[in-house]
Amino acid sequence: MASTLHLSTSSNPSRINPILATDSASSEIANHIFNGLVKYDKNAKEIIGDLADKFYFEDNVTLIFELKKDVKWQDGAPFSAKDVLFTYELINAPQVVSPYTSTFRMVKSVEVINEHKLKVTYKEPYFKALELWMSGVLPEHLLKDENNIMSSKFNTHPIGTGPYQLTKLEFSKNIELTANPTYFEHKPKIEKIIYHVIPDANTRFLMLKTQKVDIGSLEAMQIERQIEPSFFNNYKVIEEIAHAYTYLGFNLRREKFQDPRVREALSLAIDREELVDILFMGHGQVCTGPFLPGGPSFNKTVQVPKQNVVKAIALLKAAGYDENNPFTFEIATSNSSSIRPYAAQILQHQLAKVGVEVKLRVMEWQAFLNMVVFPREFDTVLLGWSLSLTPDPYLLWHSDSDRPGAFNFVGYHNKKVDTLIETMQGTTERKALAKIQQMIFKEVVGDNPYLFLFIPNSIQVVNKKIEPIEPTLNGIWHNYIEWQIKD
Repeated sequence: MASTLHLSTSSNPSRINPILATDSASSEIANHIFNGLVKYDKNAKEIIGDLADKFYFEDNVTLIFELKKDVKWQDGAPFSAKDVLFTYELINAPQVVSPYTSTFRMVKSVEVINEHKLKVTYKEPYFKALELWMSGVLPEHLLKDENNIMSSKFNTHPIGTGPYQLTKLEFSKNIELTANPTYFEHKPKIEKIIYHVIPDANTRFLMLKTQKVDIGSLEAMQIERQIEPSFFNNYKVIEEIAHAYTYLGFNLRREKFQDPRVREALSLAIDREELVDILFMGHGQVCTGPFLPGGPSFNKTVQVPKQNVVKAIALLKAAGYDENNPFTFEIATSNSSSIRPYAAQILQHQLAKVGVEVKLRVMEWQAFLNMVVFPREFDTVLLGWSLSLTPDPYLLWHSDSDRPGAFNFVGYHNKKVDTLIETMQGTTERKALAKIQQMIFKEVVGDNPYLFLFIPNSIQVVNKKIEPIEPTLNGIWHNYIEWQIKD
């Protein structure tokens, strides 16, 4: 009997296309189907080849890729350097709205030398010259005549070079991936991966408790109080700091949030330690800023803002708000996580202590993205970002990223931060790079465009029948084509 790995996802994928995927479901499924030219090694310390067999710098702005020669697309067509050039040109095409376009902003040109060799020339030395080629490559032969990639059938019927191919897509039900028999490393040992689309967090938890999914995430309350001891006979727990944080982002286009005294007052009204204690019971920590704790970009001198109700009330009063004219706003978030609506309620309660009236709006994930986040129709959003091992603050914090389809959707503008980011882009020496990133960290936190709230621990549980699981800084998925499900 063919082995099957059962997983769950909170939402339907919108576009299973690596240059268009903006939601976690689309990105996660696309990662099984597509490859980049390079990837991190299992410990996330070195960059190694993926579709590239070799890569090297001819000088500080010229990067050469020599591609693997035995790679085929999942329809049997050969992969070549033309596919890489095509993907690069598509990402930069005016009719394509991709948040990843700005990732390639430092590339001057991409040139096909021959079928399996490429030359990438940068405008200037760039600290992420290699990392940006981790982005998935698309097939030229299937998409070159496509009139509108944004609405293409390909986005729900993708063909990649990856270890799994999409064989069934039933919206709001099941998504089935089947092992690619011609995958260039080798055919994965698990035959099928089935994602069960389950929007409700409680139902996902029940699926895990009843052993209907093999890998899942637990929240602190669940692992502390809602799991029977017998559960751990079948699952092992892998817990570490998550590479993600949750924040409350202000829509800085709205006049009420443009006064820095108001943003500081709201920050001082919040008790982040209480928030973490209630939500995580020891399985999380306060977030102090935009980069990963322990990493070279993290600024240890930036302290957690301590709750100061008296100062918060005074700042609000100075900005023109008091009990007769209370400051009011709405927090919008999604129900894709059971934590965020609960966090929104705690924030609502804490802010009431300084006379701030908060309304809550909780929505289904896709509706939240399409009706609130992307059209910028919000007062504040309670959301999260993944923390990259090599963060590029341009995507969130540079003024140029305040545009349709890009990720600076709160409308943050700071000329000093823009200059620091631009300086950082051309800095390849690691210590100098870290110093600039730490300055960006401090400057952004001081402006309060977000209230950085918390970093949960990632609590994953994995069916003990799956071997070999090797947790690293890069997670557990680095070797999943080797996994087997033991009887």
